[in-house]
Amino acid sequence: MESNSNSEQVAPEQYEEQHVHTVYEQIASHFSSTRYKPWPIVSSFLSSLPPGSVGLDVGCGNGKYLTVNRDIFIVGSDRSSNLVKIAAAHQPHAAIVADTLALPHQKGRFDFAISIAVIHHLSTRERRKEAVSCVLENLKIGGRALIYVWALEQKGSRRGWDEGHEQDVMVPWVMKMGKKNMNENGETEKTYQRYYHLYRAGELEEDVVSVGGEVVESGYEKDNWWAICRTTSMDG
Repeated sequence: MESNSNSEQVAPEQYEEQHVHTVYEQIASHFSSTRYKPWPIVSSFLSSLPPGSVGLDVGCGNGKYLTVNRDIFIVGSDRSSNLVKIAAAHQPHAAIVADTLALPHQKGRFDFAISIAVIHHLSTRERRKEAVSCVLENLKIGGRALIYVWALEQKGSRRGWDEGHEQDVMVPWVMKMGKKNMNENGETEKTYQRYYHLYRAGELEEDVVSVGGEVVESGYEKDNWWAICRTTSMDG
């Protein structure tokens, strides 16, 4: 495993471009084919929203959450144009290419937001906090956001990470190429490395509070920490 000490030698934006954005562009179709089942707490959050609610899915990937609740409208966004092309098929919802740290929406206008397994790809704590802030500032007063991040404490998973392990890791994605597309070494699969920050218990809540947010509810599900939060500022 590799820490994000590398990200200190180059600008975080460049590090993430190499170890996150470029990878997802290349694996988009294969990644999407493995991501089709909504997680229960995310589905519950979306299903609990009043009909007519309008919200955001920041880092929507293939858009699997866009159609969970047919009575709400979601604008999805992702850095990967290839994933956005897949997500855009989920009519009548929208999907656009946008950076989490530079969302193009008018602030304080949305009833809800979700950001599922996205913010852990940012390579410094300052940028992860900024991402939380960017999600929250798009909410109306009273609006709520659900954020999911990978947990450090997942000793029950096949990866076996737990307390005391390095929090900044590289996670392989193995893609089978097929014989027609084998590389010059004659191999029929290619491994891509993706950067992740593994959150320790309480870290996500700390980040929410540090940017002026309020944690309404939080917990652990399937090797992830999650938090439902809202803005406490009067300007949305």
